[in-house]
This record gives sequence, structure tokens and C-alpha cells, in this order.
Amino acid sequence: MQIVELNIKLPYEGRGKILGRLYDKVRGRIRDIHFFPPDAEGMSEIKMELAEDNASRLLSELKKIVRNGKVTFKVLSDV
Repeated sequence: MQIVELNIKLPYEGRGKILGRLYDKVRGRIRDIHFFPPDAEGMSEIKMELAEDNASRLLSELKKIVRNGKVTFKVLSDV
């Protein structure tokens, strides 16, 4: 089990549709989440901490969901 921090940047206008699909993938594993307002270019930022077994598989699934945005992650700790 790993604690992973995800940093997701996506367009503010389509954020609602994408967040619903993201929540279905990470339900029950969220430890902490922060929503940031859009910047001057209209990109919104979401930072999440998750408890995850297979972080690389999750990252590939999230990249398919967030097509117009950017997903980055880093491993905070191995449990």
C-alpha cells in the first residue's frame, strides 16, 4: 500500500463531468483533497492524497479520464 499525491489540472468548464468519473475510480481511498480556483487561463487544480495499492494502473486510468488536462503524481510513503 502506498500513499500517493495526485495533482490534476483540468479546464474549469468541464470540471463537473470529469470529477464525477474521477470519484468513481478513487472512492473510499481518498485521504485528503483540495480544490483550487481556476487561474487566468481557465485551468482548475485538484490535489488529492490517496491510499493506493497499484499507483501506476490508477495513473493510466486517470489519464484516460482527464484528456484535456494534466495528471502528475508522487509517492509520499510506502506502507
